[in-house]
Amino acid sequence: MTTLPAVSQHNPWTTLGAEVRYENNWIRVVENDVINPAGNPGIYGVVHFKGVAIGVLPIDAEGCVHLVGQYRYSLEAYSWEMPEGGGSPSVSPVEEAKRELREETGLLARQWRELLRIHTSNSICDEHGVIYIAWDMDQTESEPEDTEDLIIIRMPFARVVDLVLDGAITDAMTVAAVLKAQLLAERGQLPEDVAKLMLGR
Repeated sequence: MTTLPAVSQHNPWTTLGAEVRYENNWIRVVENDVINPAGNPGIYGVVHFKGVAIGVLPIDAEGCVHLVGQYRYSLEAYSWEMPEGGGSPSVSPVEEAKRELREETGLLARQWRELLRIHTSNSICDEHGVIYIAWDMDQTESEPEDTEDLIIIRMPFARVVDLVLDGAITDAMTVAAVLKAQLLAERGQLPEDVAKLMLGR
């Protein structure tokens, strides 16, 4: 197993004070007065997330991924992604992933495996994500939230990999999930049934 070098876990920053600048049901923005590692005073703004980012890479019986298209208000741009959403920290991440997959796509999966955990933007926020791969699925009716105007498409997994490599898919959690799933499938580190679907073998 590859390991990282041992380093000091000491925090080189000194926090002199903190003030909440904004808060709603989903985030809290805090401005911190700090002394940075070089010994200079300054400020550091941090966005604290109250939920957990959840993502699901769904692989159907024909080896296709179900992608979700939606306009992302924060980016002012359209985005193609795997099914994603916010989960409650008081609920099991896999249960929240099942809910998110059902709501956005209507899919019910019998097989689940945690794919990775990720920090989404660790220079300015503490949000972390949990991503699953799901397969062996049945189709039911979707139940999107009223803030979601979604388009769902099916695409072979290999084509989704190409779109990630070409830069057409830019959502960070989707990019990480697709590339890790591809690598694990090629290395024989995913269950054989889903790996064969993904790789077309």
